[in-house]
Amino acid sequence: METILAAEHRQRCHAVSDSSQVAAARRAAVELCTRLGFDETAAGEVAIAVTEAATNILKHAGHGEILLRPLFQRGMHGLEILALDSGGGIANVAASMADGRSTAGSYGVGLGAMQRLAAEFDIYSAPGRGTAVMMAMWPRGFTDVTPAEAARTAPALHWGAVCLPMHGEDLSGDSWALAHDATSATVMVADGLGHGPLAAQASELAATTIAGEPTLPAGTLMQDMHAALRPTRGAAAAVARIDMLGETVRFAGVGNIAAHLIAGDERRQLVSHNGIVGSNMRKVQEFDAPWTEAALLVLHSDGINSRWRLEDYPGLVACHPALVAGVLYRDFGRGRDDVTVLVLRDHQGWRP
Repeated sequence: METILAAEHRQRCHAVSDSSQVAAARRAAVELCTRLGFDETAAGEVAIAVTEAATNILKHAGHGEILLRPLFQRGMHGLEILALDSGGGIANVAASMADGRSTAGSYGVGLGAMQRLAAEFDIYSAPGRGTAVMMAMWPRGFTDVTPAEAARTAPALHWGAVCLPMHGEDLSGDSWALAHDATSATVMVADGLGHGPLAAQASELAATTIAGEPTLPAGTLMQDMHAALRPTRGAAAAVARIDMLGETVRFAGVGNIAAHLIAGDERRQLVSHNGIVGSNMRKVQEFDAPWTEAALLVLHSDGINSRWRLEDYPGLVACHPALVAGVLYRDFGRGRDDVTVLVLRDHQGWRP
C-alpha cells in the first residue's frame, strides 16, 4: 500500500491582504519547489500560478490565504496550491474562466492562466460564498505518460487535506495518515492533547503506527496506537478502513475526532467513544457503514466547528476533496486551535 503522512507533507499558510504578501507567498512557493526538485521552468510556472491566485484574492476579496502542501505520486514530488477567500464569490464561474473577463475592471486572465498551468485544477465559488481554487503542480515529465500508464498509477482515492497549527505555533498538534491500494484504504486523524511539540509528538506517533501495518482492522489499529502512545501525553484519534470491493467502511474512534459519511442527501455521523488514546481508552468498538463510489468521507479535529452543512454550498460536494477541506477550514476553523480536515472519495466518484 502507498502510505502518506501529514508530517511528510507539511502544509504552510500564507495570509494575503496586501501586495507585499503576494510577493512573500510567491517566494515561499518557489523555495518549496526548489526543495522538491522542480526545475527552473516548472518553478517559474508555480510562481505565476501563485501570483495570479494571490492577486485575484486582493482584487476581488481584499484578503484571503494561500495554502501550500507537497504532493507525492509516481515517484515524483509535486505541489498543491489552495487559494481561499471569503469575498463576494463568482456568479458565473464558466464565464469568469474565459481570458479577458473580469469583474474588477482589470485584464481577467488569472483563472484561465491558472487552469492552463496546473496539472489538476478545480474551483468552487458562489455568490456570498467566497472563492476556493485548487491547483496541483508537478515537475516536467509527470504528465508524459501513456493513458494506460496514467490509469494504472491513478490513485484509488481522490483526497484533500488541511492540517495547520494554531496561530503562534510552528508545529501542529494534529496529524493524519492515509494508506491505500487499488481496492482499499486506511485513513487516520489524530489530535494530540494540547498544542506544540509534545502534542505533535503524540499525533505523529499515531500516524506512524498506522503506517506500520495499515491493513489491520480499525479496532486493532486503535489498540496498537494506544500501546504506542503510552509514553506520550495521548491523543484523540479515529481510524476508518475502506473496502471498495466490499463497499463498506469500518470505523473506530476515541475522543473528539468528528467523522461524517456523505452520500447524496444523506449525512451519517460515525460514532467515537470517550477517552484518550495512550491514557484512558476504556472502549474500542468498530462500526460499519456502506461505501459507494458516490460517498464522501470527512474527518476533522475539534479545530473545526462541527455545525457545517455542505447543503449550504450548492455544488461543493461534487468538487475535488481538497476544495471541500479548504472551504470547511476557511469558514468553520475556530482560529484558536490546531486544525485538520481530511476529505476522501472513491476515484470513481469524481470527474475532473
